[in-house]
Amino acid sequence: MEEVSVGAKAISEPRHVPAVNVAAPSSGDLTVAELMARQAARTPHAIALSAGREVLTYQEVDQRANQLAHYLRELGVGPEKLVGICLRRSPAMVIAALATMKAGGAYLPPDETSPPSRLRFMLEDAGACVLLSRSDLHQNRLHGSWHLVDCDAEQAAISAHPVHDPGVVSHAGQLAYVIFTSGSTGQPKGVEITHASLRNLIQWHIRAFHVTASDRASHQANLGFDAAVWEVWPYLTVGASVLIPDDKLRTDPEQMRNWLVDNKVTITFLPTPLAEHMIALEWPNDTALRTLLTGGDVLRHRPRPGLPFSLVNNYGPTEFTVVATSAAVAPSGPGRLSAPSIGVPIDQAQAYILDEQMKPAADGTVGDLYLGGAGLARGYRNHPELTAKMFVRNPFSAGPGSRLYRTGDRVRRLAGGELEFLGRSDEQIKIRGHRIEPEEISAALNSHPQVRSTVVIADEGAAGEKRLIAYVVTTPETKLSAAQLQEHLRPQLPSYMIPAAFVKIDRLPVSSNGKVDRKGLPAPNAQNLIRDESPTPPGSIVEDRLAAVIAPLLGVQQVNSDDNFFLLGGHSLLGTRLLAKIRETFGVDLTLLSLFDHPTLGEMSAQIEHLILEKIAAQHAGATTPSASAPASARGITQ
Repeated sequence: MEEVSVGAKAISEPRHVPAVNVAAPSSGDLTVAELMARQAARTPHAIALSAGREVLTYQEVDQRANQLAHYLRELGVGPEKLVGICLRRSPAMVIAALATMKAGGAYLPPDETSPPSRLRFMLEDAGACVLLSRSDLHQNRLHGSWHLVDCDAEQAAISAHPVHDPGVVSHAGQLAYVIFTSGSTGQPKGVEITHASLRNLIQWHIRAFHVTASDRASHQANLGFDAAVWEVWPYLTVGASVLIPDDKLRTDPEQMRNWLVDNKVTITFLPTPLAEHMIALEWPNDTALRTLLTGGDVLRHRPRPGLPFSLVNNYGPTEFTVVATSAAVAPSGPGRLSAPSIGVPIDQAQAYILDEQMKPAADGTVGDLYLGGAGLARGYRNHPELTAKMFVRNPFSAGPGSRLYRTGDRVRRLAGGELEFLGRSDEQIKIRGHRIEPEEISAALNSHPQVRSTVVIADEGAAGEKRLIAYVVTTPETKLSAAQLQEHLRPQLPSYMIPAAFVKIDRLPVSSNGKVDRKGLPAPNAQNLIRDESPTPPGSIVEDRLAAVIAPLLGVQQVNSDDNFFLLGGHSLLGTRLLAKIRETFGVDLTLLSLFDHPTLGEMSAQIEHLILEKIAAQHAGATTPSASAPASARGITQ
């Protein structure tokens, strides 16, 4: 009988397969809400959440969450009821999620940057009964069958409620949260996570990274990205402080490094592309940071020797409560030329490498990764057929209801027991930590009346940065511009799912079995790229000078006012170089986030002009504004 690889062990069939690691010390059956309440009683005046000048103690967070929980109870929130949270990354967002769990419900955090139609679909598909938002976000666009709560307008009514805990007890098998991922059917799907699965993640994290009340962690991810679950709850359940960086700096490697150092952050999570930038920077030896956690995409580089912190690579689909496998990454050096592994299973997790017949793959050979154990999701919200397809019976366990999740990822077990990630068995794509089903983008493109068929792929440039490329077959005589296609997609898809380039082809290449032959798709080039008609040349001195910076960086002859940096072949690595050139040329600092939000030459120039005028006005008034590189004594949070 062949052996099945389970983390660092090889266990023969048909014996029952136990969890790989020893379980973390038990916290009983307490939920996040109960653990947080206990911590607030123990250390009421310790700092729980901090964002700029807003600093909240454990007592303040707990009492505000209790008031909102009472308010939600009056609106019918209870076990298995979903509360949508459409708020920006902030203490208020964390309090909203905590209040939902205190009320006995489960929180649903759609990405607030998504188009209103997509937000409404997720809320309707999940059956949310309440939506917490603010007028500047919903702007009357998110009305539906749910009760819409404007957290600003209704703050007085919320604050009138009792500050004591509502006393609702949630059980291990009840829902804690639902997070949506991209769907192969053309629509996103909600993943249901229970309190038991969340508690397993928290217990492992606290044990594995030695988290104590003296730690200072960062909360960088949006709540709609399940890494946020990991950034917040393990720390608030042990009395640590969670610090929230400003949007302007959290995507800029140098500014983020400075913020982490100045604010004495001890443990942080950063998505893979940003983490790879960070490990290439110089760091002061006395930095408080001891652990940099990363995940969400393929880690290709090892840290250089001498960094004052450890880098830990993590892997896990949303269907397995954030993290399924984990491992510290050894620094680069002789004998370490391979890319980092995705590690071994966490506490109470099981990993199986199986062939197409769900039989164990031979040791060291490539197979499909299946996950089982305490972190497994309940399934997909209101989609029993999809749940049955993706969550299958575990043939290696005799336990009742024991299931495995088929990840669709291809892996093999290395000699030391760690797992090597080798790609997908389907067309699913991961870009900047986001899991994307190309069919969802194709479905949106195909809804354009002049588009006949499409296929979307991930193209990887020389720098290792992925970008989405859409191949488009249009109706005869159609002349669509890239701007028109983007405008068609913006109301339907979040920005990270809009292709960086569109290629026009006469027909999709088909293989002998009738499927689209992706290997037969032509590479994007100047002749087949769909560009904007009647380009507008640079119209100002700033645009002209910026075009002269961008053109050689991207290797193009001409950059017009409407040209999109990413459509011309730019990516975040080149974006970082562009930001440095802008600083050198114009004396102002743009951020990567600003570049993503304003990618055309004209938009970038307008941002630069605005910053120059602000700088002149400040100099004229004799004002001094602390910069992102200023010492902690001038800005940030001190202990």
